[in-house]
Amino acid sequence: MTRLAIVRQKYNPAGGAERFVSRALAALRDKGELEVSLIARRWEPVEGVKAYQVDGPYLGNVWRDWSFARKARRIWLREGFDLVQSHERIPGCDVYRAGDGVHRRWLQLRRQGMSAWGRFVLWCNPYHHYIQRAESEMFHHPRLKRVICNSQMVKREIQQYFGLSDQQIVVIYNGVDLQSFHPGLRSEHRQAMRSQWGVPDDAPLLLYVGSGFERKGVARALKALQANPGAWLMVVGGDKRLARYRRLADELGVDARVVFAGAQGEVRPFYGMADAFILPTLYDPFPNVCVEALASGLPVLTTRQCGAAEFVRQGENGWVCDAFDEEALARSVAEWLSASRNWPVLAEAARRSVEGLSLGAMAERMLNCYRDLLSVSAVA
Repeated sequence: MTRLAIVRQKYNPAGGAERFVSRALAALRDKGELEVSLIARRWEPVEGVKAYQVDGPYLGNVWRDWSFARKARRIWLREGFDLVQSHERIPGCDVYRAGDGVHRRWLQLRRQGMSAWGRFVLWCNPYHHYIQRAESEMFHHPRLKRVICNSQMVKREIQQYFGLSDQQIVVIYNGVDLQSFHPGLRSEHRQAMRSQWGVPDDAPLLLYVGSGFERKGVARALKALQANPGAWLMVVGGDKRLARYRRLADELGVDARVVFAGAQGEVRPFYGMADAFILPTLYDPFPNVCVEALASGLPVLTTRQCGAAEFVRQGENGWVCDAFDEEALARSVAEWLSASRNWPVLAEAARRSVEGLSLGAMAERMLNCYRDLLSVSAVA
């Protein structure tokens, strides 16, 4: 039996990346093909999985990531696992799941539009230097056999910056629970949720879900709202600078049409109350919220720097523009508003576009990937 170690600082089996990885691993384990172990700093128990804890104090994110990588590598070498799959940037793993994208690309995008001082401060941050070095060493390490990307965008970036071949990379999109996220959420929740949150029944409502407002473009969404007086915006998610965005909404004169709902444990009712989903992100490898929205029958307005844009067809189930083109985002919102008679058609197209992304289908692709790796490992 092949022994596989999964490496993740914080492992939550219900998390986006872990959910269908866990299903594939369980299938292999049930067939007697695999013995799965977990190397983590913190985790939730997983049935049939032995956990190795990487513990110890740390100060700052550089020390946190460096110490975890060092201790995790020590554990997998000591235990002699046949395959090691890391969700962190650790040189020496066999498989890397690139769920966080390419840090060098993120920094390149982040620098655009920043002042000279802002770029200098960004350059001085030691964490970015550490991550870029670890990323480069990992992608060029001779032990690396396969990289699992969650979008074609990330695959292209890895090949551009690190020169990996097509044979070294497989794209497996994140799956979505098609039974939990469906167009029926509209009839279940629309009226009650709009009444609860003070949104008029006939108001065209855009929904945003997520934390990290700066990277994911809440300010850009507010500016697009200013250019489209008929639209409303529901912001679901927490951010330590929330007060800044409330002030911005007030300064733009859109505060009466914006609802900041804060972090919510259950987001499905919010999908049910909305008419479309907006995520004008600066960089996002493959946000689950986009495919959840599409599965719920919501057209998606997002950017080219979002991996989930690969499922959006312009004007058919959403709109895509460049993250730095605020006028184009405003036009996308305007086009969505003008297409209100066709919203039912857009909703059907949105749902159809992700029907191939069921959790079962994604788990099967992960399963095939692991079997391929195991056969290569056996030959070696």
